[in-house]
Amino acid sequence: MKLDNKFKERKSLGQNVFDYLKNAIIDQTIEPGARLVESKLADMLGISRTPLREALHKLEREDWIEKIPSGGFQVVTLTKNEIEQTFGIRSVLEAYAAKLAAENHQEKDLIPLEKKMMEYQNCLGEKDTANLQRINTEFHDLLYSLSKSPRLIKMINQLRAQISRFRQIILKQEGYAEQSNDDHIRMLEAIKNRDGKTVEHLVRQHIIKGKAAVLNKLEKEEGNKKSA
Repeated sequence: MKLDNKFKERKSLGQNVFDYLKNAIIDQTIEPGARLVESKLADMLGISRTPLREALHKLEREDWIEKIPSGGFQVVTLTKNEIEQTFGIRSVLEAYAAKLAAENHQEKDLIPLEKKMMEYQNCLGEKDTANLQRINTEFHDLLYSLSKSPRLIKMINQLRAQISRFRQIILKQEGYAEQSNDDHIRMLEAIKNRDGKTVEHLVRQHIIKGKAAVLNKLEKEEGNKKSA
């Protein structure tokens, strides 16, 4: 697939390629452990190797890919330790943001949250799984914006790409999308009641369940590799 010329003009070509490859890694179009071959990627994207190398080196700096001994790069495989660390940090930051949201919101602030939750429920009813991850992310972004803490929101957003990668995995787990909806209903109710302690607990438990789903997938993949 060649990159559209209009798309190229908005940013540097190297940045466009970086964004394209990072998104492909996040949604697992390019799977963990996949080798990235410069010549094949350059032909597929219809570009020279110079902007491609710029993108690959940026992906390496941000820990999306790593050099391999035989030459070239491969997509970083998720490890149990990295998963534990990321979800541990998330649980602290996001639970605190939810607590502040319960304490600092105005009633009118909850209208977009309610609409987003209904949009999520409509997708569930129509089995529109393609949009669930986007809507889920937007719900959480709206919730944490109610904290009225720009510094905290910035810290959460620094994990945004990694969180998106995990959400792709989590929402594909059987029954998890429905569980997530139930969690959102309880979170919104606690926020309406200005019950910071309860919503803080709910968000922590929500993130712990997500971590369990990701670790479960990792264990299955490792088991499949051993039996292959």
